[in-house]
Amino acid sequence: MFPKINDVLYIQVAGTDQKEESFEYKSRIAEEDSQNFLIEIPMSQTSGHLKKLFLGEELSIFFMSEGGIKNYFNTHVTGFKEDVLRMVRIHKPAPDSISKVQRRNFLRVKANLEIAVKHGANESRFVAETHDVGGGGVSFQTQGSHHLEEGESLSCWILVPYKNGTQEHVPFQSEIVRIQQMENGRKLIMLKYEKIADQERQKLIKYCFERQLEFRGKS
Repeated sequence: MFPKINDVLYIQVAGTDQKEESFEYKSRIAEEDSQNFLIEIPMSQTSGHLKKLFLGEELSIFFMSEGGIKNYFNTHVTGFKEDVLRMVRIHKPAPDSISKVQRRNFLRVKANLEIAVKHGANESRFVAETHDVGGGGVSFQTQGSHHLEEGESLSCWILVPYKNGTQEHVPFQSEIVRIQQMENGRKLIMLKYEKIADQERQKLIKYCFERQLEFRGKS
């Protein structure tokens, strides 16, 4: 069952701390078409500030149906509409993907890409391999020899290969939102983008879409 026009949506943006259980923003469906919902600019439930969203950014959403039932789905930003008020266009989920069970996994793809990292006051540098990539953040694995902390800012770039044989270097500033110790002794470093140009984010989203199509072709 889809939400309807004027329904309130409660939104979490990909890359926010995965340990945080609350949905931070809320919005309202203003219009819809065959492929998308058009929603008002999301507002923080705590500060009342508006949340700027970017093309391709991943969202986890729930809305309330009769009886106070929460209905969850994941989606992404597909564009914007300039009207009296600016609206955000988000992709309509498949009806069978709307669930009464909360799913915290955002739309990301497994990817072993080269990521270069610069951190610390002395700007220490190292190269690692990504674990997954998405429009809201990435994660990578590293040896314990690199001293990284949650909340730390990193300067990174990723080498992104496309199906047509071209490659792109995608630079961004990020924040470590979580560090997970793995069984093999390595650490999984989870990042959200702090500063990334729209055109650079689009390069990553293009790669993710190509990978999704590739995975579907193999299934």
